[in-house]
Amino acid sequence: MIQRLVIALAALTGPLPKAGVIVVAALAALVLLTPDRRARALAMLGALLLSPVLLLAEIWRSPQLGIVHRHPLEAAVGAVFAVGVLVAAAAVMYRRPGLLAPLAVLALPFRVPIESGGTTANLLVPLYFVVAAAALAWIYGALRAEQTQDEEGWLPALGGTDLGGWAERLLAAYVVLYAVQATYSTDFIKALQNMVFFYVPFALLYRLLRELPWTTRVLRVCLLATAALAVVFSFVGFYEYATKTILLNPKLVIQNDLHTYFTVNSFFFDPDIFGRYLAIVMILLAVDLIYNRPRREQSAVTVVLAILWACLVLTLSRSSLGALLVGMAVLAALRWKPSRALVVAAVVVLIGALAVVASPRTFGLNQGINGVSSGRGGLVSGGLSLFADRPVWGFGSGSFSTEYVRHHRHTASSLSDSHTIAVTIAAEQGLIGEVVYAAFVLVAIAALVRRARGDPVRSAIAAAFVALMFHTLLYADFLEDPTTWVLLAVGLALAHAPVVVTADRDERAVSAPWGPAVARS
Repeated sequence: MIQRLVIALAALTGPLPKAGVIVVAALAALVLLTPDRRARALAMLGALLLSPVLLLAEIWRSPQLGIVHRHPLEAAVGAVFAVGVLVAAAAVMYRRPGLLAPLAVLALPFRVPIESGGTTANLLVPLYFVVAAAALAWIYGALRAEQTQDEEGWLPALGGTDLGGWAERLLAAYVVLYAVQATYSTDFIKALQNMVFFYVPFALLYRLLRELPWTTRVLRVCLLATAALAVVFSFVGFYEYATKTILLNPKLVIQNDLHTYFTVNSFFFDPDIFGRYLAIVMILLAVDLIYNRPRREQSAVTVVLAILWACLVLTLSRSSLGALLVGMAVLAALRWKPSRALVVAAVVVLIGALAVVASPRTFGLNQGINGVSSGRGGLVSGGLSLFADRPVWGFGSGSFSTEYVRHHRHTASSLSDSHTIAVTIAAEQGLIGEVVYAAFVLVAIAALVRRARGDPVRSAIAAAFVALMFHTLLYADFLEDPTTWVLLAVGLALAHAPVVVTADRDERAVSAPWGPAVARS
């Protein structure tokens, strides 16, 4: 039996994985769009089964699977044990689906380095486990034709032709387009990894979160869990800075040895990813200070913000600082008149410009654009030259690094991954992908911002989403970051104000997570 499985997986190598990527992308799109519960359950199940098969087929002959070839029986036993643990977790999630939200929030930041296809990827293994368990629980209930309607259960799918519905359609279109354009990519394995490690599991996570009843209690628990994690990560960063010790990133150790400054990354593998996480949490907390909340509560939030801000500075992530400013500007525009927010933003930009002019060496201005952007200026110009070579369809999904190195062999820099997501999409997917990407971003932002004025929770989520989108223009990870999917799912769920059925009356969870729920009849 085991030998037959080995032969079957080996036979899947070749052109079949390319067709499989399109199929699994179509299943993810079906999960995002179909209102039929049984059809979505079958699509979820197909995506859960097909994704690991595609990955195993592509890396079956790689060195990291050598132990599986040498000890197939032990590998099979380990796989059965893992599936058993997953099924047990799914049984718990089936009884308490409300656990998904806090567990997903707790798992979001944690990455595990795993070698795949000759490269090491930092994968969100804990989050994958949570998503798989919740998906299995949802599938079991859907196939049994159950429709849970208590406060802890799943709500009916919310579709429609509004902005939120169009955002979901464009998101599904982008996922499918990415898979289609992976078929002619010069780095298919990278596209495959992005699909099975990010797009497919995050699509499932999005749909599950989209159907949760986001009550005041659930929102409060998620916010407190996120803030607590951010504080813990910050103190780890302080420890790194005090001891000049980096925990997880050997490359960052070398960089710190070569420079007079010291950059912290806490439990994250990249200071910019750590900085982005801190900036998003700060935006979600800062909304508490601009609405009428108890003084004791605002004092506690101020202390937490001070801790996160101090650690954010130690990351030296200029892209994260810029994202924080953009998010705060959106918060201010949704709380007060936009004209006032623009005036304050202009003053902040002017002060920053004066600081750069006063000390150009501090900001690398004396080294030109590459000095200011830590070498990213060259990546942008190189990416635009790739786009000029194939402006319509690009070089294929996931191919940026491969094509950049091939076209710029004379470049001395070791950087090859694009740090501007719009340029990455232009080079890899051409105008076809760029148009779908731009449409999705604009429609998603419009859907989150629409009617959010005066609503603390929706304002905070919209501001965080805009800040994250801004960060992707200066760094990377658009749909590869689960935070994008989580913010969009929660924001659109609250935009539709899902009804929570209680014993007394229907309530809509639209108020701040720090205060009592506001009922809307």
